[in-house]
Amino acid sequence: MRIANGKVFDGQCFRERDVVVEGQAFSRIEASGAATCDAGDADDILDASGCYVIPGLIDVHFHGAMGHDFCDASDEGISVIAAYEASRGVTSICPTTMTLPEERLAPIVASVAAHETAAGEAGIVGINMEGPYIAPDKVGAQNPAYVRSASIEEFDRLQQQAKGLIKLVDVAPEQPGNLEFIRQMSHDVRVSVAHTCTGYDDACAAFDAGARHMTHLFNAMPSLHHREPGPIAAGAERNDVTAEIIADGVHIHPAMVRLAFALFGDDRMILISDSLRACGLGDGEYELGGQQFFVKGNRATIANGSLAGSVSDVMACMRTAVRTMGIPLTSAVKAATVNPARALGLDGKLGAIAPGYQADAVVLDCDLNIKHVVLRGKAIA
Repeated sequence: MRIANGKVFDGQCFRERDVVVEGQAFSRIEASGAATCDAGDADDILDASGCYVIPGLIDVHFHGAMGHDFCDASDEGISVIAAYEASRGVTSICPTTMTLPEERLAPIVASVAAHETAAGEAGIVGINMEGPYIAPDKVGAQNPAYVRSASIEEFDRLQQQAKGLIKLVDVAPEQPGNLEFIRQMSHDVRVSVAHTCTGYDDACAAFDAGARHMTHLFNAMPSLHHREPGPIAAGAERNDVTAEIIADGVHIHPAMVRLAFALFGDDRMILISDSLRACGLGDGEYELGGQQFFVKGNRATIANGSLAGSVSDVMACMRTAVRTMGIPLTSAVKAATVNPARALGLDGKLGAIAPGYQADAVVLDCDLNIKHVVLRGKAIA
């Protein structure tokens, strides 16, 4: 396959190029028009004239779509979610769990690990364990009944059930025993400061102990304050800490999204969707981690009015970041491709259009609408 005449993202900017795909990998990046094809090869050409060509997006934090949630532990549901994400240009996914008892979490992570990715489905590249090692006063839409201190033994059992697929684990560092968990486990899994009441000093201690990530920045954590800078300032000061943000137009004011990119730089920001089973559907009542939530328009809330997550996929979030929040397209693309791949330890394999990388790509028109999706070397849309 040749993706021809597009403006190809090279990791920093867009250049007029042709992209050649062989099998499931990118093989060459050539000057546009460098090769001609006879009529018999026409089906192998994907015309990207006037369009952007970007790597397939990677969502490191989302719960479900199209009426299904990963916590249902349903293989059929995982297939539906993964196919929907691929259709939205999200070619790699990191299913995210909820705060639940171990006996519920074990079959959930096992079901994700056992899933065999079919043609047309986004590839599963990790599991994000959001909870239960969080702060009871910052649960958001999580169930406080199941919050508990971090346990190395429990995590090891879950990781065994997940066949080593857990790549991210959320931890509130101020909770008893959690800092020691970070210190012991940060070499084996990427620890994220999340759902936390921590102040600046405790956050610094967590990063000193090995935490390298922050979950949905600004949400479920203390805000920036000039006398109490909190965890956001602590993370911004560390060049090796990445920060997720939900740019769905609901969770974060556009000015704060711009501020986050200014504080962390576009090499460390990661766009996520935090999407729920209602993503891709309409208004109504749905379930999340044993609690009901309600969707009206693009807002999802639990009974007490707290935001429950989003109903946007990460492609929609990237589009919103660019169109209405003033984030440069190059920065937004990095935050949805290059940076999440690096955070998951997949740089060199995913997140770039370069020789040897898996051939996942999205062709977008000038308004950032999807024209084509290439998944593992095959055009699926």
